[in-house]
Amino acid sequence: MRYYNTNNPEHYVTLEQAVMQGRAPDGGLFLPQGIPQLPTAFIQNMAMMSLQEISYAVANFALQGDVDSQVLKRMIDDTLCFDIPLVEVASRRYALELYHGPTMSFKDVGARFMGQLLSYFATKHNKEVTVLVATSGNSGGAVANGFYGRPGVKVVVLYPQDALDNLQEAQFATLGDNVIAIEVNGSLDDCRAMITSAFADAELRESIALTSARSINIARLLPQMFYYFYAVAQLQRRGCDVSQVVFSVPCGNLGNLTAGVMAKRMGLPIKRFIAADNANDIFTHYLATGKFEPREAVPTIASAIDIGNPRNFARIQSLYAGSYDAIVRDIQGMALSDEEISRAIKHLWRKYSYLTDPHGATALEILDRNLAPGETGVALATAHPAKYADAVENALEQMIPVPDALLQFLRGTRNVVSMNSGYASLRRFLLSK
Repeated sequence: MRYYNTNNPEHYVTLEQAVMQGRAPDGGLFLPQGIPQLPTAFIQNMAMMSLQEISYAVANFALQGDVDSQVLKRMIDDTLCFDIPLVEVASRRYALELYHGPTMSFKDVGARFMGQLLSYFATKHNKEVTVLVATSGNSGGAVANGFYGRPGVKVVVLYPQDALDNLQEAQFATLGDNVIAIEVNGSLDDCRAMITSAFADAELRESIALTSARSINIARLLPQMFYYFYAVAQLQRRGCDVSQVVFSVPCGNLGNLTAGVMAKRMGLPIKRFIAADNANDIFTHYLATGKFEPREAVPTIASAIDIGNPRNFARIQSLYAGSYDAIVRDIQGMALSDEEISRAIKHLWRKYSYLTDPHGATALEILDRNLAPGETGVALATAHPAKYADAVENALEQMIPVPDALLQFLRGTRNVVSMNSGYASLRRFLLSK
């Protein structure tokens, strides 16, 4: 399979090049040249298959032999060593709980698969690849744990000083081995600027192989298709009419939504998507007006989708050949304020005894407002409520338990490098390692 550059569709690379580079030199993103459609018989028989079996079949078909089938099967089995249950919240309204992995975030799926794929390509050529990540919380933990102990890969996580709580920091700062935590005396924007400068530094990249673990990397995006297929399989087991399935997707960088569109192109019967936004409603505004107008993000209680310039928008446009009309036929959108999100958390708990984080609450509330008669709705629940305990506890006016899977990180020893903001500090550090 060849992968094209969204900025230059005539520029093709292999899967290995797309994964190792992360993005094209001109800033474009990679997409498969052609998305193969799965046989109808496979779709019809998914109800009898496990998460791992479905995911392997989808991956093997999508990658078209770019990874040895036995190696790929081991990758899938190791990545998906946890369940992704579909929970009925109310009649015809379901939550797909994507947070049962090691760091209790949906990012565990993409990060764990990417870690293995990157390690596979690096060790194949006896190389070492350095993954640079800037985090304000969840992404650092998921990426670090997904890449932890993988041969041929080193992970450098930058985060702003005093901006993370102890649990968020512990999820990557206590790992050690091939994971390096750098506390920057500056803001998240400073961390991101330092990484941007590193990728733009041609001399540095001659010395060190660098890549990104964000959803701009196709290796993060491809495995996110798996759980769409598994959600439909679980609906099939319940006897639902899967031709009427609607997915409500919390939208930050639009990675989850892009993966859903790709799953639909592979033949998964998805009727439509609903983009669930917060006050950073750049994509929802586009759906309503046809105008994509990035702006600086504002902080909300659904902080994982506080994105002012959704990077995967280029992929959405490319998948629909730039047609606004085609996009809005498949995707509608709505945005909620912090007050509405908080009320949704409270409503879901009090009426249905369903505890969810701000992002899951946003997706479920918007799904409830937009579901038509006869449709079955699935909202992506992207993180365990305890990862956003402050927002959830403020909404409920009560404490919530923290699972031991998260508390175990606090028992580790913190191992952190302190660094001044500014690219010169990061450059010196990378060249010294």
